Amino acid sequence: MSRVELYERIRIDSRVEGLSIRELSRRHGVHRRTVRQALASAVPPSRKVPERASPAIGPWTEIARGWLVADRDVPPKQRHTARRVWRRLVDEYDAVVSESTVRAFVAKVNFELDDQLKAVTVPQSHGSGEEAECDFGEFYAYVAGVLTKLWMFCLRLSHSGDGFHVAFSHQAQEAFLEGHVLGLARWGGVPGRVRYDNLKPAVAKVLFGRDRLETERFVALRSHYGFDSFYCTPGIEGAHEKGGVEGEVGRFRRNHLVPMPRVASLGELNEMMAAADAADRARRIGFRRASVGEMADAERGSLHPLPEVAFDAARELLVKVDTKGRVCVRQSFYSVPVSLARHQVLVRLGASRLEVVAGGAVVATHDRSLHKGTEDLVLDHYLEILVRKPGALPGSTALAQARASGAFSAAHERFWAAARARLGDAAGTRALIAVLLIQRRLPAAAVIAAMDAALVVGNVDPEVVAIEARRVMSGTPASVVPITTTIGQTRPVPSLERYDILLAGRGA
Repeated sequence: MSRVELYERIRIDSRVEGLSIRELSRRHGVHRRTVRQALASAVPPSRKVPERASPAIGPWTEIARGWLVADRDVPPKQRHTARRVWRRLVDEYDAVVSESTVRAFVAKVNFELDDQLKAVTVPQSHGSGEEAECDFGEFYAYVAGVLTKLWMFCLRLSHSGDGFHVAFSHQAQEAFLEGHVLGLARWGGVPGRVRYDNLKPAVAKVLFGRDRLETERFVALRSHYGFDSFYCTPGIEGAHEKGGVEGEVGRFRRNHLVPMPRVASLGELNEMMAAADAADRARRIGFRRASVGEMADAERGSLHPLPEVAFDAARELLVKVDTKGRVCVRQSFYSVPVSLARHQVLVRLGASRLEVVAGGAVVATHDRSLHKGTEDLVLDHYLEILVRKPGALPGSTALAQARASGAFSAAHERFWAAARARLGDAAGTRALIAVLLIQRRLPAAAVIAAMDAALVVGNVDPEVVAIEARRVMSGTPASVVPITTTIGQTRPVPSLERYDILLAGRGA
């Protein structure tokens, strides 16, 4: 019988039969104090757990506490455990105390020393459009068959929980700034404040309290979009202050990046992540009735409008072109036109792409390399020097990369082989280079079709290829008739017979 049932029977006997406290105590076999409690309330009072003293550890409390206080200055893995404290008390001081008593004492002292009340969090409510959180998270993916360490930039609206994710090959400031530009554009507005930990792209120096010395580029970004920044407590102690984005990084990684993605390029991976973001709009957080997408659509009206022009996140660098026609940026090499060798150029370095500017014009663009020490060379940049040094083409790195990317097609290979067979290695290679130079002003597809047409009639003249390419561009199918028609002649080939007669007459 439970105490509640006992109290009920006592109250019934008292109410129905009018029994006294003594008689009720005798009938139910309980103390008169219990009868009085039952008559006073139908709910039994909670049991009081007495606080027991620990006389056994009393003489050793100061010694054990001293050990635990000293542990604050040693590595965590070499601090006293409760069992080690108990063993030392028994072995070194002949203390007669149980291990459980020591464990309870150590737990109490550690709680006091850690001041664990500081770790207690207070539930927060975020108004619509008021705040977002930002963080980076690492993950791995197979990019072009190579296992690559990548970084996921994440922005999360605190009210709706709508997250934006994009992958970069680094955590440099360009990625940090570009992530903001892309994320805010995806939302179509700007929250009032963004929470950060102390990322180096934003914070140059941590000052007292929550004051920070911010980097100039981040201040420019913040000023451009008009939001405020809030910085969490440094270290693991401040992770809970932006727990929404901390959890979002892990959730997205577990749900969309497991197993490890296999993609041909970083662009393909980001397309996959954008599709995952779109699918996540249908999910619900906790017991919310509305989906993330529904709440995000409603929150969009509370966001500040975007500026008319997006922030330029690229970093500008002055770089000298080496004698191989390359610029070295972040320990990777990128080709530029060889005419700029030994000249200084401006490099606009973005998170995923870079542009090389000379004379106020963009002269080269490249996807940013995922690995250090690599070369990204474009064959077109070396054509002027290859005309002078045709023997350098077969073994050139630029040619190997053009073949791998498909820019140097099978049609180019056939034309080159036919030209070398007819004109010799040097002259044949120069004929190929002349055709590649034609591709600078005419579409590659038209030039490829023209090469095939020229080969049908056994011609490897670059000028013939140019004429045929223009015919293709005009909509006329490439010609496969004898060369007299291919080069636009409708008359028979002129005869030299009359000149031979004239020369014979002079000799007579």
